[in-house]
Amino acid sequence: MVRSLEAVFGLVFLHSGVLDFASAQGSFMITGKIVIRGAVGLHARPAADFVREAEKFKSKVRLAKDGIWVNGKSILSILTLAAEKGSVVVLEVSGEDEKAAFKVLETRLKDDT
Repeated sequence: MVRSLEAVFGLVFLHSGVLDFASAQGSFMITGKIVIRGAVGLHARPAADFVREAEKFKSKVRLAKDGIWVNGKSILSILTLAAEKGSVVVLEVSGEDEKAAFKVLETRLKDDT
């Protein structure tokens, strides 16, 4: 039996390229594609800054590039993505403070790298 996303997850919202899945109990995942704009890409310092911000939140944070998913709270994992300037990464945040976390981390990826 195949179910639609709405049947399984409740409501699915698409705004500004960000998917926000909501269930009857509330939201449980926010996902968005982000282009890395910084001159050095997501290198050591920007990755460390990203992880410091991610660790402030209780939500689970994951990043993906080219289909490879890594823990967004691990500097070494993020560095394995080799996300250079112009790379497209997927940011996925899930948990009780996901909306605030997504907003801060999205900004960090766009502006601080």
